[in-house]
Amino acid sequence: MTVPFSDRSAAGRALAGRLQGYAGRDDVVVMALLRGGVPVAAEVARALRAPLELLIVRKLLAPGRPELPLGALAGGGAMYVDPQAIAEAGVAPAQLEGIVAAESVELIRRHAMYSAMPTVVPEGRTVIVVDDCLVTGASMCAALKTLRSAKPAWVVAAVPVGPCDSEDRIGTVADEFVSVLNPTDFANAGRYYGDFTPVTDEEVRQLLARRGGEPPPAA
Repeated sequence: MTVPFSDRSAAGRALAGRLQGYAGRDDVVVMALLRGGVPVAAEVARALRAPLELLIVRKLLAPGRPELPLGALAGGGAMYVDPQAIAEAGVAPAQLEGIVAAESVELIRRHAMYSAMPTVVPEGRTVIVVDDCLVTGASMCAALKTLRSAKPAWVVAAVPVGPCDSEDRIGTVADEFVSVLNPTDFANAGRYYGDFTPVTDEEVRQLLARRGGEPPPAA
């Protein structure tokens, strides 16, 4: 199979092509999911001439099964939990509470790491939330639930690639879903990227600095 995207930046440029109807509007803000979504969103924001901001989300992973996300946690207390995944993993309520507590600590750490970055108030704006892929939809749904509390006028969930039922997985938590690829045989996002190396915090800081802000100090 020919790899559609050489890396996340190339995927971002392809995704930006599907979002050109939002280019040059002063009410649009692009928000990236950490960390993989940032290189993609940086290209989208550049193409649309829109501000780039962050939405920080932590996946809730099954103990001993990192490939099985149970849901996700986002700032503001929003949480998305997949009952089917919890049943499959055999996770008890007390275990889930422990996982949520641990990821809450990491969420606070990451918010502190990026708190020095300037922010754009989403209220009344069109917000395009970008990630590098959509697999279960857990991270995106948690992020969008958090975002809704800020009263944006319109919310777009945007990814380069995801399974053929991606829009159904997002549901009504977004007003619009945009993607480049939705293969019926989707297995994992990495097969659609030439380079799908994990994005580091330092790379995130550098990308944010390029959009005009000052990067926060290293953790």
